[in-house]
Amino acid sequence: MPPELASGSEPVRLANATLVLPDRTVTGGLVLEGGRIAEIVEGPAARGGIDLDGDFLLPGLVELHTDNLERHMQPRPGVFFPHLSAILAHDGELASAGITTVFDALRVGSDRGGGGYGKYAREVATELAELRAAGALRIRHLVHLRAEVCSETLVEELAEFGPDDRIRLISLMDHTPGQRQFRDISKLRAYHTGKYGTPEAQFLDMVATRIEQRERIGDAHDRATVAAAARCGAVLASHDDTTGSDVAASVENGARLAEFPTTEEAAAACRAAGIAIIMGAPNVLRGGSHSGNVAAVDLARAGLLDILSSDYVPSALLRAAFALAALWNDLPRAIATVTANPARSVGLDDRGRIEDGALADLVRVKVLGDTPVVRAVWRGGERVG
Repeated sequence: MPPELASGSEPVRLANATLVLPDRTVTGGLVLEGGRIAEIVEGPAARGGIDLDGDFLLPGLVELHTDNLERHMQPRPGVFFPHLSAILAHDGELASAGITTVFDALRVGSDRGGGGYGKYAREVATELAELRAAGALRIRHLVHLRAEVCSETLVEELAEFGPDDRIRLISLMDHTPGQRQFRDISKLRAYHTGKYGTPEAQFLDMVATRIEQRERIGDAHDRATVAAAARCGAVLASHDDTTGSDVAASVENGARLAEFPTTEEAAAACRAAGIAIIMGAPNVLRGGSHSGNVAAVDLARAGLLDILSSDYVPSALLRAAFALAALWNDLPRAIATVTANPARSVGLDDRGRIEDGALADLVRVKVLGDTPVVRAVWRGGERVG
């Protein structure tokens, strides 16, 4: 597998592609050298090397928020897989979806005495680092800590991470029943009943516990999360903002990203505050939220969508971008929601665009009907999928 940056190899030439540049699409090709884009050749003269037969050539996708690793670690309730096998399967799945940079979302904050959330983030972050050092990963992995406000151990778990852990994003997650994503508690009940088969008495006990935790330690956990983001050098994201007051709190905390605002009111307030708006690709493809919140396509029509996340379906990311391209009649703008915009929002200015000197992280895509199909993936000029 390739190192963080391939270097010293022979140049790779990609020809006869439809290049999706930041502001237009053109026929042309690329020269890749030393892990980066060395030259862009526009026009039909771009021949020689690997003929892409007119397929689209995009920057590698950048994924900021995915629960996919957790799904591989625990594919069924109560069923746990070895972490290394889960990480490698997750890595391969994302590569096949055209994702070349991922922020692996690891939950911090668990419940003492068993039950509810279990502690795992520190162990998995260490295992990711070991696999990265061994060159065993196809794509680039960074860490996204999801700080669960309604938990007992958040502060001590956050303290286990520091500036050397490649944490570039921390999100402030408040899943207190009755507000934000689960302001309609019936939606939360349906989620727990459908996914875990939770009995009603147990569900009601969980609701009461979460509300009590929010009242008792929520504000202290908010402050600890903001401090951890500063200590680790990470961008802070809010989560499930619903009202203008939620956004005002996000502004006060210094949030630069808003993950999945649940109403157009909150999204508009984020836009006014200069906070980038992330919505879920599955929401785009389904035409609405599984929790009954605002539809991502409605925000897209209103100009209130900056970034897409695959959330819980890696393959949804590319397809949703092409759906936005049809909605906006603007492919470069839509592709930016899964490449340049997420990269820029977390300070990764070396990727997400096809331009001279950018990382040679690329995806070849053929469209069948309205479905984009990944045909090849390069990371640092090395083919990984």
